[in-house]
Amino acid sequence: MSAVIIDGKQVAADVRADVAKKVAELKTKGIEPCLAVILVGENPASVSYVTGKQKALAEVGMKDRSVHLPESTSEAELLKLIDELNADPTVHGILVQLPLPKHINEDKVIMAIRPEKDVDGFHPVNVGNMLIGRPGFLPCTPHGVIVLLRKAGIETSGKHAVVIGRSNIVGKPVAALLARKDVNCTVTMCHTGTKNMAEITRQADIIVVASGRPHTLTADMVKDGAVVIDVGVNRIPDASKKSGFRLVGDCDFDDLKEKTSFITPVPGGVGPMTIAMLMQNTLESASK
Repeated sequence: MSAVIIDGKQVAADVRADVAKKVAELKTKGIEPCLAVILVGENPASVSYVTGKQKALAEVGMKDRSVHLPESTSEAELLKLIDELNADPTVHGILVQLPLPKHINEDKVIMAIRPEKDVDGFHPVNVGNMLIGRPGFLPCTPHGVIVLLRKAGIETSGKHAVVIGRSNIVGKPVAALLARKDVNCTVTMCHTGTKNMAEITRQADIIVVASGRPHTLTADMVKDGAVVIDVGVNRIPDASKKSGFRLVGDCDFDDLKEKTSFITPVPGGVGPMTIAMLMQNTLESASK
């Protein structure tokens, strides 16, 4: 058996095309959806994420209000900028690229963004709404995982889903979304404290790996025909590449693709979905 490789690039392109069509409709009513992405400092991964977001904004026809601040920016200066953007009715979404420099408190910054402009879905109000099934912005990467499962036609109702990782950005929210009635999985969460992980993952119909380290999930840890969604993005040294590194996920892709029914690649799987769902959240905000 060889797995169907889920093409996140294609699904994300379809989402962006749909968003672009709706943005054009909103513009005829005099509303121009606008996202402000704030980057503090020069973290190379963050710079590349922000560039990707700016490209997507141009593609869907949204206004780009990106702000690039120096590493030395104080917490007070950043909070003042967020207040100004909160108060600006022409800005529909505010996203502060994480991680922030050490001298700035991330929680304080997340709390400062008004929930109705928090298109990242990180504000406790949006997290709470997600947990109790009320309307609000869903976090982009976990929501992207659910959309990929749907678009691939994978049956989720009544299936056993195992999530590896318990971060606030992916692990916890993706477990909550998988358990919601419209997805209807039975969910087990594994993490660094889990004693018998392979025993648990071998029972899973669907495995979402978001551990943040390569080789977390290997072929001997899955049953035949399982579905694997790999959220990890790790840089590992590779002298044959011009950059000196290559990107790998959290699972052993080559071995697993011979044993699973569906699998996402890295890059080109979950990654493109994150930005696509961000565009969708910004569109929703502007529509309101």
